[in-house]
Amino acid sequence: MKDSARYVKIVEWSEQDQCYVGSAPGLVYGGCHGKDEKEVFSELCEIVEEAILLYQADNKKLPPATAGPDFANKLQSVA
Repeated sequence: MKDSARYVKIVEWSEQDQCYVGSAPGLVYGGCHGKDEKEVFSELCEIVEEAILLYQADNKKLPPATAGPDFANKLQSVA
């Protein structure tokens, strides 16, 4: 599994901005936006990959995962 699969990627419509907004909470601050949902998701995936490469280049530990079975199991124990 790629490291990027361990991070949730959210694309949602913003009424205020009248565009789709992409974010990856827990990994990157900010995100991307645009009029096409698929393009925003694609750009967000690239941003996540680049963020991971930056962490690795700086020899920094990646933040805790926000997606995947381990995270889902943690959520179930809280619910």
